[in-house]
Amino acid sequence: MKLLLFGIGTGEIVLIVLVVLILFGGKKIPELMKGVGRGVKSFRDGMNGTDDPKDDSVPKSDN
Repeated sequence: MKLLLFGIGTGEIVLIVLVVLILFGGKKIPELMKGVGRGVKSFRDGMNGTDDPKDDSVPKSDN
């Protein structure tokens, strides 16, 4: 069965997950995912034009 994500199949995904577990260990995975989540949030804030990452409000226009 093939997934539509970059043409990667189920077997390849399982192999990637196993390699990540071997390289980082089970205890480091949550820390890595937390860092990835912070990076994605920071990227989204940058795309939305917010300067302060803790500020969730919509920026006001000067019109």
